[in-house]
Amino acid sequence: MQSRITRRQALGAGIGLASLSLTSAWAETLALPKSPVTLNVVDVAGNLALTQKAIQNYAKAKPELVSKISFTKAPAPDLPGKLKAQQDAGRVDIDLVLTGTDALSAGLDQKIWLPLLPEQASALPKLDDILLAPAARMQGLAKGAGVVVSYYPSGPLIEYAPERVAKPPTTAEELLAYAKANKDRFIYARPANSGPGRTFLMGLPYILGDKDPKDPVNGWEKTWAYLKELGEAVEYYPTGTGATMKEFGEGSRDMTVSTTGWDINPRVLGVVPKNAAITTLKGFRWVTDAHYACIPKGLPPEKTAVLLDLISFMLTPEQQAYAYDDGYFYPGPAVKNVTLAMAPEQSQAAIAEFGRPEYEKLIADIPTELPLEPAKMVVAFDLWDKRIGAAKNK
Repeated sequence: MQSRITRRQALGAGIGLASLSLTSAWAETLALPKSPVTLNVVDVAGNLALTQKAIQNYAKAKPELVSKISFTKAPAPDLPGKLKAQQDAGRVDIDLVLTGTDALSAGLDQKIWLPLLPEQASALPKLDDILLAPAARMQGLAKGAGVVVSYYPSGPLIEYAPERVAKPPTTAEELLAYAKANKDRFIYARPANSGPGRTFLMGLPYILGDKDPKDPVNGWEKTWAYLKELGEAVEYYPTGTGATMKEFGEGSRDMTVSTTGWDINPRVLGVVPKNAAITTLKGFRWVTDAHYACIPKGLPPEKTAVLLDLISFMLTPEQQAYAYDDGYFYPGPAVKNVTLAMAPEQSQAAIAEFGRPEYEKLIADIPTELPLEPAKMVVAFDLWDKRIGAAKNK
């Protein structure tokens, strides 16, 4: 989805920088550098679509702190091991990681993240005061090692082609029956590297009424049995969501797992036809998702001070409004009082045309659940890889 980011980069500032005076007070505990630094930002979650403009705005506003920012992308499963190797060698060249719960969890497991809370709380805004309630709950999953910079209720949703699926499934049993009757026409991606994939994995225990939705080892008996049976009708599991949407959009698949953002944004970009439809399964609950800014261990203190100031800047309402993007992480903002009317005109137009009126009611009416705790998420991914995906990853 590089075209989305390129279009975003072409936008003008659009939104004011009135909150700059606040961020300088939030980074006083560590000494800021006497000359500007270069920053290397690595995105393993597609988060730059939501935050790159805000990060660039920071560099423009504070040239005395930042001389250059480079942006790169990497697969979430690869990043923790790469960072750990750099730290072991004493040569860390990654300054800020934008990640979902996947690499956040793996990084916590490998102890690669710099503790930010409560250690650096005085250099950050009071998160409990500014974050939306579900985003504040997601903040707890970071175990102090990252800061929520974007949020959405996520899924799991089932997206389908209405011209090819006359009767969309409304229960897990109907989804399984459809997949069996239409072999290889349903697809989802490896959960360890796919937001919709992991949301589907963590949402199924609620839909199936499993013993303990928070315990993938001892509480998911129905879920693992269901996924194994479902897998008999799945040709393969791509390593990322983009591949599933491409195949779905081209017509080689009729149905896939989705989220609010992965429903809206590929239709905005023309990857998926505009008339694609969504449904939910009986027992559905939102499994919430967020993106985090994490700072690796091993950086100079003055660079850490700049990064804390940058994160604080990213959390101002003016910069959060960019998170509406083209619906990629819909809604997107993690902080309170950030309306669509504050977003760039392109975002407003995209969501007006490709958003769904039913989302407002679903978000208001359906309960939300936190994803798994980081350590259990790592276990769940490993179990899925071994039990479900091993023979069909591609």
